[in-house]
Amino acid sequence: MKTILRIASVLTWFNIVFWGMIVAFGLLGAFLLGQMAYVVGLVLLSAIPLNCYAALKLHTSIRYPNVPLSHQTPVGIRFVGLMALFFGITNIITGFSVIADPTPMLDSMKEMVARMPSEVRGFYSIKKVFVIIAGAALLILGLLVAINVVLNLRLLRWYYLVHKSDAS
Repeated sequence: MKTILRIASVLTWFNIVFWGMIVAFGLLGAFLLGQMAYVVGLVLLSAIPLNCYAALKLHTSIRYPNVPLSHQTPVGIRFVGLMALFFGITNIITGFSVIADPTPMLDSMKEMVARMPSEVRGFYSIKKVFVIIAGAALLILGLLVAINVVLNLRLLRWYYLVHKSDAS
């Protein structure tokens, strides 16, 4: 279980820092641009750092048995974890589809560049390999989120099994 705890801790810290920064900068950009509709998507995306925060509390309770686990932490790990797992699976599916056929994404990006002002358009040359790399990044990030959620759910189950046997 120590190995699983160590892997889960590394993934949890990576996810909380990476996705926390994405959410923070996204919120900052949404408020600066006045795009309040963008905030809704970022609130849903914040499920990943919230789940990681609850997982860190669980890891603390596992490492230091004298630190009790709050009664709200398991709910955060389960409910918010399922939202984060959904997001991770969505990224995995999107990453696979972009890697398998990058043409629709490439066409969409080229159309977006074509709508830019002509002064800026010369800076953007989108190639197929960039789209495939972006798909691979989505796939890897989705896998990291999904694996982290599953490991933390297993650790929560293990925590309850150990503490149930201690109570009897």
